[in-house]
Amino acid sequence: MATERRAARVARPSAGDEALVQAVYREHGRAMLAYATRLLNDRAAAEDVVQEALIRAWRHPEVLTNGKGSIRGWLLTVVRNLVTDRQRARAARPAEVAETAAAGDLSAVVRDHADQVVASVTVLEALEELSDDHRGVLDQLYFQGRSLGETATALGIPTGTVKSRTYYALRALRRALNRDEVLNVMGEGGATA
Repeated sequence: MATERRAARVARPSAGDEALVQAVYREHGRAMLAYATRLLNDRAAAEDVVQEALIRAWRHPEVLTNGKGSIRGWLLTVVRNLVTDRQRARAARPAEVAETAAAGDLSAVVRDHADQVVASVTVLEALEELSDDHRGVLDQLYFQGRSLGETATALGIPTGTVKSRTYYALRALRRALNRDEVLNVMGEGGATA
């Protein structure tokens, strides 16, 4: 029987409990807000925390009237716990990204990842269209990171031949990519870098 009365009281706080919470707010609200603001460095968030603390006091009025300990101590502990919960929740979810453009403005949209994948496949296909000699020179220079002299030594050809094969390979590659309009996706000069 006693538990049923308590459950009913917790489920439906009385008008007396509301008056008690109002009196608690008048007496301790300023200290609660100052404490929450100091912890959060954000007054609006601090006001939300104080409101939530008062709701908890309203739901548990027996804590305010039992005579055990300080009411202000309990309220400030509730504020601190709510701030801690808020910070943990913020740390657990990904950072929010500010929306910089209007919903209809597509200029702020960054290139789609799919465009980069298509560009990569197209570049690989264009490389396959090159002769083995041209592809070999580009592989040594750009993919292996070798100098002209190192490439000449690795391929067993003169340095001048490396230069001319590089020139003609890049020109053929650029034509193939312009034909497929891949340079627009990659940015100007994307194939020559």
